[in-house]
Amino acid sequence: MIDTMFNSANQAAIFVPMLVVVALTFVAFVHLAIARGKAAGQMPPEYYRAHIGDPEPEAARAAVRHYGNLLELPTLFYAACLTAFVLSAVDMWTLIFAWSYTALRLMQSAVHMSYNNPMHRGLAFMAGALALLALWVNVAAKLFAAL
Repeated sequence: MIDTMFNSANQAAIFVPMLVVVALTFVAFVHLAIARGKAAGQMPPEYYRAHIGDPEPEAARAAVRHYGNLLELPTLFYAACLTAFVLSAVDMWTLIFAWSYTALRLMQSAVHMSYNNPMHRGLAFMAGALALLALWVNVAAKLFAAL
């Protein structure tokens, strides 16, 4: 019965966790813009031409790093989700792993954009990386099963 819930008509469900991570990326971009806007008054305008000189205040640097992080490991998440969709391999486990990664990425971002405790952020990152690895193992197993 559960398998029938994940037939080809439901393959598009994989795009929902992807859209959540995309939305998170835009939230981080706005957070970055606000942090840089606040820092701009403290920085010489020349700094932003080539980012040479004294570094930005910590809040702006953290926002920059957070936004950059969302353009790194999540690319593997997007690729896994798209691969699962193309292979018509979206099933319960694929969605569980995708949503797990998404939830953990949201937790990591919440820590990074608020109190920024490296231990808490790192735990969320590691757990998310494991969820992403599980997603890829799941997709790879389905690929090899289809060959």
